[in-house]
Amino acid sequence: MNVLVIGANGKIGERLVRQLQESKKHNPIAMIRKEEQLKKFEEQGVKTALVDLEGSIDDIANVAKDADAVVFTAGSGGHTGPDKTMLIDLDGAIKSMKAAQQASVKRFIMVSGIGVHRWHDTNHLDWMDSSPVYSAAKYYADAWLERSDLDYTIIRPGSLTNDIGTGKVTVADDLPHKQISREDVASAIIISLENNETIGKSFDMINGEMPILEALKTL
Repeated sequence: MNVLVIGANGKIGERLVRQLQESKKHNPIAMIRKEEQLKKFEEQGVKTALVDLEGSIDDIANVAKDADAVVFTAGSGGHTGPDKTMLIDLDGAIKSMKAAQQASVKRFIMVSGIGVHRWHDTNHLDWMDSSPVYSAAKYYADAWLERSDLDYTIIRPGSLTNDIGTGKVTVADDLPHKQISREDVASAIIISLENNETIGKSFDMINGEMPILEALKTL
């Protein structure tokens, strides 16, 4: 499977690209936005595309046409303001979905955030109050994807760490705001790509005791 990784230079994206390569079953296409990031991926023998999410849908679609699946792992990051959050986490995500449709790529995996599907609940989690723009952006991007004709999976990980992955998680529609390693998120993305049973599923995910494949089968 050729997998377009949007946000490949991010912390989840980097791990996902490496795992896709190591799997020997998939070919990552690393989509990045800065020329200085090219060398790192080219030295790894990874096909790379220089495309800015703030650019046109056509630019993204031109890269997506070579893919069998698209994974959106991009994010504006905690150091940017609300404007960049909306431009990347919402507008950039929807552009990516439209680009996938334009390129006739049906499979789309979204990396979202734990609990954002409850954004409109009156008793939504306190942590959302400290990042309302991020939560709203993720909520509406996910809602757009769920209403599209794409074969989607939405993974809503908890607080992300750089710990070594355990390969074991907990997944459910609603989970407490606990941690999960980026390594395990990347693994869950690949396992989701390889299992059509995850199509049409959206779920929270944190560290747990169940192997990822087994956990995903409980959805």
